[in-house]
Order: sequence, then C-alpha cells, then structure tokens
Amino acid sequence: MSLSETIAVDLSGVPVARLRAFRVAEVARYTDARPLSRAAEAPDFLNGVPMHWMRDWPTPYPLIVDRAQGARITDIDGHALDDFCLGDTGSMFGHSPAPVARAIRAQAGRGLTYMLPTQAALAAGRALTATFGDFRWQIATTATDANRFALRIARAVTGRPKVLVFNGCYHGTVDDAMVTLDGGRTVNRPGLVGQITDLSTLAVVAEFNDLAGVAALLAQGDVAAVLTEPVMTNSCMVLPEPGFLDGLRDLTHAHGALLIIDETHTQSTGHGGYSRVHGLDPDIFVVGKCVAGGLPTAVWGLRPAVADRFATYDAARAPGHSGMGTTLSANPLQFAALLATLTEVATPAAFARMDAGAARLADGLARAIADHAAPWHVARVGARVEFICAPGPLRNGSDAARAHAPEVEQAVHLGLLNRGSLIAPFHNMMLVSPVTTRAQIDRLITNFRAVLAVLFAKD
Repeated sequence: MSLSETIAVDLSGVPVARLRAFRVAEVARYTDARPLSRAAEAPDFLNGVPMHWMRDWPTPYPLIVDRAQGARITDIDGHALDDFCLGDTGSMFGHSPAPVARAIRAQAGRGLTYMLPTQAALAAGRALTATFGDFRWQIATTATDANRFALRIARAVTGRPKVLVFNGCYHGTVDDAMVTLDGGRTVNRPGLVGQITDLSTLAVVAEFNDLAGVAALLAQGDVAAVLTEPVMTNSCMVLPEPGFLDGLRDLTHAHGALLIIDETHTQSTGHGGYSRVHGLDPDIFVVGKCVAGGLPTAVWGLRPAVADRFATYDAARAPGHSGMGTTLSANPLQFAALLATLTEVATPAAFARMDAGAARLADGLARAIADHAAPWHVARVGARVEFICAPGPLRNGSDAARAHAPEVEQAVHLGLLNRGSLIAPFHNMMLVSPVTTRAQIDRLITNFRAVLAVLFAKD
C-alpha cells in the first residue's frame, strides 16, 4: 500500500475502509453468481479476450454474453441485466433493432462485400444529408479511421502539418490525438504501446473552453484543423461554456484552419447530433459507433467548399496510394444497416423518447446524490448521462482528470451490476435507448441509491 493510500481518509467523500470492504463484498457476490463465466477460458486469445478493452470492466473476470435484445443483456449464467452501456454507444438505439436486423438478413442473401455501390448506398447518402446536413460523404469502418482520413484531407487542403486537440480528448486510436499537456507543453500521453514518434510534431494541445489558448496556438499559422467533440466525453463529461463552440468556428475561419466536429459520442444529443440541434457549422463532420445500429460503420463528410478544395488538390497530386480507405469499408451490409437506422430507427420521435428518459434518469441520480450529501454531480448531453464522483461542473480536461476516481467508480459499477444494472466501464456513462423502459430507469435509480446508502452510511 502506498503512503498516499495509507494517509487517505476518504476517496470522493467515501471512507476508504468502507469503500474497500464494499468492493470485497461485491466481488464475492459477483463470483458466487457467475460460475459459468468464471469457468470460461479463452487461452487462444491474448490476455484471454478477443479485444483487450474487454478486460477493462471492473469485474474479477468478464461475464460472457449469451444474447441481447432491446435494452437487456443476458449472460451465460442466466442473469438478465438492464443495459445502459449499450456497447459503449455502439448499440445506443437498442440491441438488434428490428429494421436493422431485417435489412442485414435481406442483404446477406445478396452478397456481403464487392467494393461497388448499391441502391441502398445511394439512398443512404441522401439520408445522411437529410439527417446531418450538407456534406459530401465517405464511409469508413470505425470513427478512428474516419478521423484519420479527415485529418489527411485537412492537411492536404491547408498545406499545414498540425492538428489542435483538447487536453483529455478522445478521438479513437488516432496517433495525432494521443497527446496531453505537461507544464504547458504538448507531449505524448503516457502508456502508449510501442510509440516512438514525437507526436508534438503532429499536434498541439489546448484546454477545452479556453478560447484565448486556442487563439494563441492558431496564431502560429501551422494548424490545419481543430478536431473536437462538441462535448468532451470518454472522460468525466465536460460541457461547453456559452459561446465556446461559436468561438471555435470564428477562430478557425480567421486563422485559415478547418473545424472538424467528431460526434461519435454526442449523437446522443438529438436527431442530427449536437451540431444540428445547436446549429454548429463544422467544415468536416465525423460520426461513428451507432450510426448503423451497431454494425461497424462510420461516416465522414466535407462541406461542399472543402470538397471542392480537395478536388483541386487531388487532381494535382502525384499518382500513388492516398493513405486513405480500407477494403471492407462501404460494404453493402453497412449501407443496409445505415439506411435502416437513419430512416426507421434514429428518428426524431426516438430521440424525443431517449431525451425524456435520460432527463428522468439524470434527475433521479442527482436527487440520490443530494439526499446522501455526496460531493458528486450529474452531467447529461441528450440521452447520455454520467454521474461524476466530484463536485461540478467541470471546465476542461485537467478538471476531468482530477475528478476521475477509478477506485470509487469501479466499486459503484460492480455494485450496480450485481443489482441488475449494467453501465459502461468507462467514466460511469449511461445511455437511454428508445426501447429503455421507465421501469428500467427507475430500477437503476433505486440500485444507485442502494449503493450510495452503503458508501455514505451514517456512522
């Protein structure tokens, strides 16, 4: 045990001894309830899982999924959970929406991939424009790819080398965004596997909500684009202050840089994402995860003026590989699922249900926090809700890093799971889908209250 742990009296307002006793009890409860998951082994996979993030759940071993439907997930031990993680946004509209499942089945009988467009592809392009605005679209498999390609376009049309990102941001596994601030300097984030490049040659970092800091970096004249989420997620959630996003638009225009809005997580805001709901005007727009109902798909789009600039650049560049594109991107299964999602699943009515349910959830969690006098707060953007184990609101990535309380968050997560509510393993994120019921929301609030009652019990 470190000296800091020895001296610590509490973590996020919870007595350390009580927190750790709770965690021990919840681990035992989980283990007793899931013997089949415990016995399951996957020695053929590195670290026993097919993708290493599957080890990031705060459980002693992963639960093995049997099936999922709607907003419920069932493990091989027969436990049905109310699912508020929803594949970390990938299944934000619920598991296997019927229109998407039908579209996939129909396309599967006509071929899985052939590197040529389909009628569904043409219709999906029109649906993307109707949903998100006037862009010239391209299809990728992941938002990481989409962001990577968008950055190539930005550098191509501006002739500039760097991207400006915000401290604590996440844009997939794009190397350029894996930077942080250290004493005011842009440096590589710690912990990057096999990283040998000095990423400060590719990127500069500012703090979110700091327009003066952004302006100073843009004034150097070497920034091709600002890449940002409209709300910082994949950290303790940070909301934009009034005028910040409009200020970014003005500053990028003034300094000849492009504005790239990544809405991979903030699709939860409403129909058309945060940009449409709040009238933002990005030069390049990126969205992924749930845009095709859970089938791996991302899209990126250029405003017509940027598309024209790129066409000029593209016509003049030397022949050879562009460094963009992957063989299985824009396959017919993606278009079938994308079209079904945009036209039948992710409708304005669906977002209205999601928003109402998330408002109910956020209010219930906030009341529980207040009733237990916990020094925590709740943040929400549309259907996405987080409880943060620190006072708020948070202003930037440095605030978010200080608010992050892994030991507390892991204990609460496991306590909720054992009581039947599954939330995301990252930053206490919860999503309300169109098929999430009021009963499920109320159960999560009740379970959250039960966990807080233990952690904040009066001695």
